Amino acid sequence: MASEITVDASVPAQEAAAQPIAKQPPPEKPAHTRRRTHVILSFWLIVLVLGLPIWWKTTSIYRADLPLERMLQWADGKACRPAFPLQISVRADSIADQEAQHLVRLTQHALDDLNDFPGHHLRLKLSPKSDTKPPNLSRQDADSALTINLTPGDANSAQLSQHSAVLDMTYAPNSIPSLHSASSALAAYMANELQSTFSEEQSIISYLLSTSSMSSTARQHGLGQEAAESLKKRTTRSLRYAPTYHLSFSLFTDGATPNTWDIDAAINEYMKPMLDVLGPIHNFTIDTQVQLYATPGVQSQILNKEHLASFINAAEWPLSPSIGGAPTVNFIIFVGNQTIGSDSAQVENSQSWMIPQWGSVYLLPLAPTEQHVSANALKQPLLMFGGHLLTLLGTPQSGSLPLRLSSLARVRTMDLLLRASSSLGSLARLSPSLPSISIPRSVAEGVSSSLQHLEQACANLGGPEGLLHARVAEEEAERAFFEKSMVGQLYFPDEHKIAVYLPLLGPVGVPLVLGLVNELKNWIRKRKQKAKEAREKKGQ
Repeated sequence: MASEITVDASVPAQEAAAQPIAKQPPPEKPAHTRRRTHVILSFWLIVLVLGLPIWWKTTSIYRADLPLERMLQWADGKACRPAFPLQISVRADSIADQEAQHLVRLTQHALDDLNDFPGHHLRLKLSPKSDTKPPNLSRQDADSALTINLTPGDANSAQLSQHSAVLDMTYAPNSIPSLHSASSALAAYMANELQSTFSEEQSIISYLLSTSSMSSTARQHGLGQEAAESLKKRTTRSLRYAPTYHLSFSLFTDGATPNTWDIDAAINEYMKPMLDVLGPIHNFTIDTQVQLYATPGVQSQILNKEHLASFINAAEWPLSPSIGGAPTVNFIIFVGNQTIGSDSAQVENSQSWMIPQWGSVYLLPLAPTEQHVSANALKQPLLMFGGHLLTLLGTPQSGSLPLRLSSLARVRTMDLLLRASSSLGSLARLSPSLPSISIPRSVAEGVSSSLQHLEQACANLGGPEGLLHARVAEEEAERAFFEKSMVGQLYFPDEHKIAVYLPLLGPVGVPLVLGLVNELKNWIRKRKQKAKEAREKKGQ
């Protein structure tokens, strides 16, 4: 008989029921849920209401407002058309007043026809007659750029005075134009001489304009290629403008003698008069030194051009590049029997040469037993140094010294005006291109001051006030452009900001973001559950 096996199906259920069931946490009370939500929202409220404004305020970059449009107008030459009103005084004591006035008018017409350079406005004015012989300069003549002294002679001739800004001119008999004449050979001759007198200054100013952003003004007075190359070399050779220069006079010798020199007396006699005349344009400080056993870099007796570059032994000669912040001009006298050879047999060997933007060297031959250099022996070196100094300062080469210095003042005024305008234009273009760079208040103040002085300089071109205002404008513009706090942020990439903020905000931001995400999920789940319950009630 087969046995029957029965399987009790309830056993697995009983075993399953016997196993412990994981205990679920009690349902969260609504008050606790609201409390957690309020805590998370309070943190976000603090971050949004207090944290972000404080962070924005403390980390925002201050950018002072700059008059960008005015700055660009100066840089483009639209704010000022530089023109020097030069007054020319005409002294004609030997000519009747009406005829002299008519001659001045004819000369002015002829000069206007010749002068195509807009940077110069030459205006002739008849000076009152003087009863003294020779005539004394009146106040009007002292304020004039040039004085023409007309005297009768055998023929028309002109010669510039070597000691004053006076053009001595003689006129031929019967050359005075009548009151009804429309032209005059004497007037044309005077106009040509005036044009020739100021031609070098016009060329220099035109070259400065052509190399600046105001080149459209210079194209009206074009320069030839040869003249432009010559002016370029002269500009490269001269020193950059500075209100003060330091002059260093050094005596070097390869032995123990000479060991003393009368440099103070020589400077007072041969250099001081010229430095006093340059006083309105530049200030000068002076120091002297004597260096014994100074070996030059070249021992050859006859030096050629290749030797000049290595003659100065910079490794052993104590030559300071600058003292007190002012550019230094070095004047070196080396005692020895060396000379500078010339390639041409017709030209004698020279004793000195000038180093562009640095100074000058003079080779002084003395007897081996000479222990002292007298002031008389220093006369020729210092006179040579004076000429080299004028060249290094960019002084025009033609005309008398007073006329050259007045031209130098106008050239320096134009140079400073152009440099200040260029700096303002560069700053105006830099500011919008770098929005992350700060612009301190001092920069805005410097720009405002520079613009004010530029306007004053443009209104007073040709006078000493113009040079003074142009100097201040250039200093303020340079100071604003090279502000230390602004320049230091030019190379601050965004990667640096990420590297600073990420370690600080990461540990704080992650819990806040995750808590907010969880609360949003719970809120969405509850909304769905409520919507489901609402549908079920509606279905019933």
